[in-house]
Amino acid sequence: MSLDSDASSQGGDHRSFRQITRDRLLFEMLRSTRKDSKSTWKVLIMDKFTVKIMSFACKMADITEEGVSLVEDLYKRRQPLPSLDAIYFIQPTKENIVMFLSDMSGRSPLYKKAYVFFSSPIHKELVAQIKKDSSVLPRIGALSEMNLEYFAIDSQGFITDHERALEELFSENAEGSHKYNACLNTMANRISTVFASMREFPHVHYRVAKTIDASTMTTLRDLVPTKLAAGIWNCLAKYKTAIPEFPQTETCELLIVDRSIDQIAPIIHEWTYDAMCHDLLCMDGNKYVHEVLSKNGSATEKKEVLLEDHDPVWLELRHAHIADASERLHDKMTNFISKNKAAQLHQARTGGELSTRDLQKMVQALPQYSDQIDKLSLHVEIAGKLNNIIREQNLRDVGQLEQDLVFGDAGTKELINFLRTQLGVSRENKLRLLMIYAALNPEKFESAKGAKLMQLAGLSADDMIAVNNMHCLCGPDAKKSSGGGFTLKFDVHKKKHGHRKERTREESAWALSRFYPVLEELIEKLSKGELPKDEYNCMNDPSPSAHGPPTSTSVRTSPAHSMRSRRTGGTWARPRGSEDGYSSDSVLKHASSDFKKLGQRIFVFVIGGATRSELRAVHKLTTKLKREIILGSSSLDDPPQFVTKLKLMSAEELTLDDLQI
Repeated sequence: MSLDSDASSQGGDHRSFRQITRDRLLFEMLRSTRKDSKSTWKVLIMDKFTVKIMSFACKMADITEEGVSLVEDLYKRRQPLPSLDAIYFIQPTKENIVMFLSDMSGRSPLYKKAYVFFSSPIHKELVAQIKKDSSVLPRIGALSEMNLEYFAIDSQGFITDHERALEELFSENAEGSHKYNACLNTMANRISTVFASMREFPHVHYRVAKTIDASTMTTLRDLVPTKLAAGIWNCLAKYKTAIPEFPQTETCELLIVDRSIDQIAPIIHEWTYDAMCHDLLCMDGNKYVHEVLSKNGSATEKKEVLLEDHDPVWLELRHAHIADASERLHDKMTNFISKNKAAQLHQARTGGELSTRDLQKMVQALPQYSDQIDKLSLHVEIAGKLNNIIREQNLRDVGQLEQDLVFGDAGTKELINFLRTQLGVSRENKLRLLMIYAALNPEKFESAKGAKLMQLAGLSADDMIAVNNMHCLCGPDAKKSSGGGFTLKFDVHKKKHGHRKERTREESAWALSRFYPVLEELIEKLSKGELPKDEYNCMNDPSPSAHGPPTSTSVRTSPAHSMRSRRTGGTWARPRGSEDGYSSDSVLKHASSDFKKLGQRIFVFVIGGATRSELRAVHKLTTKLKREIILGSSSLDDPPQFVTKLKLMSAEELTLDDLQI
């Protein structure tokens, strides 16, 4: 019996990223077992990792439709079902192989026949171990490599599930750690399976290590993008010979960067509906818990809902500015009332606007409208809660200062004045402000000024670990401080405070929407072929050195950006019909578009955690550049998680339990 590589997909595939992932699991894996299987229903057995792969891409109803009657955990005691066939979707580890063999060997196997699918390439030794067991061999219906080992968290996003990547790759202790290489190898393998699934062979671009001169030692953490690019390249080289119909020439672009390209994006307040929900509400992943009336209407009960793509209201509003989302919800409510006679009657009877509780009562009275009203009332409640938090925590003032600092419209004086006068601002928000300031002005923290600012903000020693560890996300220090204490060297290339340039061509209409992630600009440059060659190399091209910048530089044709005057005014107001990337219409027009019209795909991978602003940017740029852009990362982090992970980099007493993921 031979080990089959995954079956080929149709050439010129124009389905979306998540759709391809879903179809491979449902059709290429589950449905393929129907050909020579006599049992109508099957058992699906997965390990802890592959069950997550499946849950991110498919619903239970999809799996059942493909003939699966029972889903089991490989490591839990299971009831023997000798009349049924089993489908194993597992990682190719020694432990998993041992468990599989114990299930299927001997006189009384748990299942009649086993169809085994591995999430990534399996070592020859493990295949030999399976073939060695003569009782198991005749019971195997398939032994295949699916090459699908990532979580499709979005229609255009995936993660490799490396929650500790910051700690394992960028901390001071990463040097010489076995976790460093293990993390990079696994990450490279999992990213490569994305290209195996998509049948794409990329130009592999990566951020080169920053070096000051020949005498400067390049640190391991600065080599992370280089090493990851090499690891992916090696995997792809194997795929070219192992996978049928895998492209032999380049079909897309891959850009590998790490968190050093933009330390502000994971910390700053992002004002879109999606980002606000995950930043300000105590959500468990995409799970939101709210109170609804019980069936008899006499009491309230807690209900869990998932804020995901199957909710049309969420899909429409997720990338909209919170003010835009609130306006749209109000319009939807008004429109619903105008078209619904029962709602008009109810409003006439109560003589006012419908409250969330009123809407919940209507759900019970109008079953035919229940789903529509249910979703509408949910989002009215969420938007109301977000706006209350924004008011209570003075977030608009915090957000204004954050963006003024980033664009050079405010400095030390304004920050000190804010910390002295805005006593109602939470310690967490003061910490985030100080982290942004430190990223822009590292030299201020090389003296007593930094300590005074921390004292003024009322930050704890624990908080300062997060600020201090930000220097781990950048290149090597240009020089060591002679004055003791901690130093922050955020970039070896001297820049004027690292201020972000205004994007005057995209005049944003909503207040507090000036900020954009650096990744957005990099993707546009990559699409135009204008990535600076002194900062980015390509594995596909011969380069002078993997450790230093090549001698040639690209011609930079991007237009100059002018600084705009500081934004004033306290309203969300904007002119209708503006195209600023925050309008859900402008961002989501492509959601149901025909992917056949799009050009070559662009994949971007951020080592150390991506942000929701970056995820929004890839959706926006897919429409703008007419190319499907897919964002990958080791994890998707909201600001509270990112700050905790920075603390975890050097605080040994912290554990993953502190990450609140």
